Amino acid sequence: MKNSCTTKIIITAGLAVFVVAGLCSAVTSKITRHSSAADLLKGETAGTVIDSEGTIKLAREATEIDCGRLLKDIWIINAIVADSAGSIYLGTSPNGDIIKYAEGKATRLYPLKSKQAPAGETESTDPNAPKADEVFVNEHIFAMALDSAGRLLAAVSGKNCRLMRLDAGEFETIYSPPDATYILAVSLDDLGNIYLGTGPEGKIYRLDPAGENPQLVYDSRDKNILSLIIGKDDFVYAGCDRRGLVYKINPATGAATVLYDSAQTEITSLLLDERDALYVSATSAEAVKNQLKFTSISVATPPGRPDTETKPDETGKETGSTTLNIANTSEEKVKQDASAVPAAKRGTPPKEASHIYKIDPRGFVTDVFSEKAVFFALIQQDAQLLLGTGNEAQLFTIDPETEQKAIAYKDKEASQVTALANVGDELYLGTSNPAKLIRLSKSFAPSGTFTSDLVDAGQPSMWGKLQIDADIPAACRVLMSARSGNVEDPNDPTFSPWTQAVEVTEATQLTCPLSRFCQYKLTLETAEAGQTPVIRKIAVPHVVPNLAPRLLSVTAARGDKNKPGQFHIKYKAEDDNNDTLIYKIEFRKLGRAEWIKLEDDFDKPRFEWDTKTVEDGRYEVRVTASDERSNTTATKLSGSRISDPFVIDNTAPVITDSKLKTQNPVLSAAEGSKLTLSLEIKDEFTVIGKVSYTVDSNADWVSALPDDMVYDTTT
Repeated sequence: MKNSCTTKIIITAGLAVFVVAGLCSAVTSKITRHSSAADLLKGETAGTVIDSEGTIKLAREATEIDCGRLLKDIWIINAIVADSAGSIYLGTSPNGDIIKYAEGKATRLYPLKSKQAPAGETESTDPNAPKADEVFVNEHIFAMALDSAGRLLAAVSGKNCRLMRLDAGEFETIYSPPDATYILAVSLDDLGNIYLGTGPEGKIYRLDPAGENPQLVYDSRDKNILSLIIGKDDFVYAGCDRRGLVYKINPATGAATVLYDSAQTEITSLLLDERDALYVSATSAEAVKNQLKFTSISVATPPGRPDTETKPDETGKETGSTTLNIANTSEEKVKQDASAVPAAKRGTPPKEASHIYKIDPRGFVTDVFSEKAVFFALIQQDAQLLLGTGNEAQLFTIDPETEQKAIAYKDKEASQVTALANVGDELYLGTSNPAKLIRLSKSFAPSGTFTSDLVDAGQPSMWGKLQIDADIPAACRVLMSARSGNVEDPNDPTFSPWTQAVEVTEATQLTCPLSRFCQYKLTLETAEAGQTPVIRKIAVPHVVPNLAPRLLSVTAARGDKNKPGQFHIKYKAEDDNNDTLIYKIEFRKLGRAEWIKLEDDFDKPRFEWDTKTVEDGRYEVRVTASDERSNTTATKLSGSRISDPFVIDNTAPVITDSKLKTQNPVLSAAEGSKLTLSLEIKDEFTVIGKVSYTVDSNADWVSALPDDMVYDTTT
C-alpha cells in the first residue's frame, strides 16, 4: 500500500508540472492567415485565379495563337468576330488590317497588299522615302459583325470612312455614312437590319439586311456613339462619350430617352441578358491615372452571400477527393466586413473608377462591379460577365447572381485586353501594346502557381507547419515550397533558395532557415482537364524565441506639490513576445554600490514613492522588467534601465547668519532711521528660489532679492 500511494503521488505531481508548463510558456506560435482576396492578391499568380471570396483555383488554359508576322506592326486588336465555321476575324489599328485565323493558319484579308498608301497617293520613287510596307495608313477597324447571311461586316474608320462586306472572298463597300470619320459600333436586330454608331457627329444609321436603304435613326448631341445593341423590343440602346449617357431609342419614330446618366464619361460596351437586363460598361480615361491592382473597390463583398437557386461550387469535390482543414486556434483572424454595394446614384461613383451597371427592364439601376481601370470589352459566357480592361491587361469574371468576381487572366506583356469573342466553349481575347490573340479553353490549365507576399514575423523566427483549407480531387495535387530571409526583398541574394517542392497532404513543415521573412509557393496540378484543387485558406505559423523585455524609458520626478516628498516613478517597457511583464523597482544614493528594493512583483506602469523615509541627496532608480509570469524558470528573461540622477531634498533651507544695521544710529526707527536686515540662507541641494519677510504680521509678506539680484545658488 505504501508503494502504491507513493506512485500515485508522483504521477499526480508530474501531471501538474505538465499543465503549468503548457500555460506558462511564452514561446507561443503566431499564425498568419491568408483567407481573403485582399490577403491573396498581394501575392503573384501564374496559371491560377483568385476570386473575391479568397479562393485559389487553376485558371483556364491559355494559349497564344501564332499569327506569324501579321501582328508585328499592329498596335491594337479592336474587334473579334467568329463565323459559324469557327473562323476568327480580327479588326485592328493603326492601318486597318483585317486578319482571318482558321484551321491553325492566319491570313490577311485586308488590305490585300502588305500595306497600302492612302487613297489618291502614289508610292514615292525617292530611295530614302519609306517603303510601301512602312507607310502609316491611319485606318482603323473598330467594329465588325456578321450579317443575316453570315457574311463579315467590317467598319473602316479614317479619312475614307465606310462599311465593307466580305462576299466571295472580296470586300465591297456597301455604305459610306455622311459627315462620319468613325464607325465605332455595328449591331443587328432580329430582322437583320444593320445599325451603325458613328462619330464625330454622334449619329446612328440603319441599313436593311442587304446593306441598302440607309436611314438616319438618331442625331445625338454627343460626339461619338461608342456602343450599340438592339433589344427584343426592337428599341436601340446606345452609349456615347463625353457625357456618359445611355440612350433608349425608338427607331420607328426617332424618339429617345436617357436610361442612365453615369458619372463616367464613356459607355464602351452594352450587353443584354436573357432577362432583358442591360449591362453597361462605363469608363473614364482618368481611371488610368488612379489604377490599382484589384483593390478593395472590386474585392469588397457584402457579408454573407446572395440567396440564389444556383448550385454551390462543387469544383474539386468528387469521390476519392481529399479535404484538408486548418486546425482551429484562438488566433483565428476575422475577416473585415465589407459594406454592402450601394445602388448607383448620379455622382456617387468616383470618376477615377470604371463601373458595370445593371439596368433592369423597369429602368432601375444597380452597380454590380467597379475597378480603377479602363473598361474596353464586355461579353457574357455561361451566365458570367467577362470584362477586358487596361492598363494591366486583365480579364475579370463577374457573376451578378452570386456576386463572385475574379481575375481570370492577366497578360504580363500587353497593356490592355481590348476585344473578346465566344467561340463555342472557348474564349478569344485580343490585346494591345503589343497585339496578341489569346485562346482560353474551357478546361483548366494542367498546372499553376500562387506565390505569396512576404510573411513578416517581426523578428528572426522559426517557421512551423503550413496548413491549407482545401478540396483536392483524386486527379489533382497541391505542392508547397518556401524560402526565407532577413530583408524585405525576396530577390535579394541573401534570401535562401526555394526548398524542394513537397506534396501537401497534411500540415507540412516549412523547412526554410530561421529568419524574419518567409515566402511560400503553392503549385496546383491536375491530370483531369475539368478538375482543379480549391484552396480557401492558408495558415503560416511561426515562433519567435523568447526575447528579453526592453525598458524604453525610466523617469523619476516630484509629484503633487501638496504632498511633500512624493515622487512619481514612471517607466515604459515592451516585449516582442507579448509576454505579461512584472517590475522590480530599486534605488540607491549616488556613489553607493548596493541597490535597495522599493517594490517587487509590481504590475503597474507607475509607482509613487514617499521619499521622506530616506536622507536628502542625489539618487537614481533602477527598474527591472521580467517575463517570468509567461515563461518557465529556465526560459524567463529580464531587462533593466536606470533613471537619470535626481535630487531628493525634504529639508527646508536654514538661516545660517543674520545682521541688522541702521543707517543713522542716533535716530530711532520711528524717527526715520532705516534698518537693513541681512540674512545668509543655505540649502544643501536645492537652489534658493524665493525669500519673503514680514514685520509684525503673518499676512503682509514682502519679497526680497539676493545681493546680485538673481536666485541661482544654494546659498
